[in-house]
Amino acid sequence: MLNGREASMNADDFRRIALSFEGAEESSHMAQPDFRVGGRIFATLASARQGYGNLMLTPEQQAAFVEELPEVFLPIAGGWGRMGMTHIRLAAADKDVLTGALRTAWKLRLEKNAKSGQKSRTSAARKKAGKNRRKKR
Repeated sequence: MLNGREASMNADDFRRIALSFEGAEESSHMAQPDFRVGGRIFATLASARQGYGNLMLTPEQQAAFVEELPEVFLPIAGGWGRMGMTHIRLAAADKDVLTGALRTAWKLRLEKNAKSGQKSRTSAARKKAGKNRRKKR
């Protein structure tokens, strides 16, 4: 039980919820299922056999999740974990917790995509402007 509610999510629940977010699609990375928005990963089921889903979070978000629900969240071992990659123990999570965690990862990916898209557009605009200046000479 988690906060008085029955907990017991599984990989199918993770997949269904991840794909419910706008623009989300399933793909694979290294032969493991992943979930992307704008072509970039926000979550995976690479550790499903061990009972985990994986979330791409910031280190600060990870710390908050682990502090609030240490029985549900834990950092992935090694460098990936230090960068914010986080396991969610599916059997220990309820629907609300899993949905909230996936939404956090999805939203973070959207924000990162928007920032990198702005940089790309800015670079492309600079290159185009440079070409136009050279033509005028």
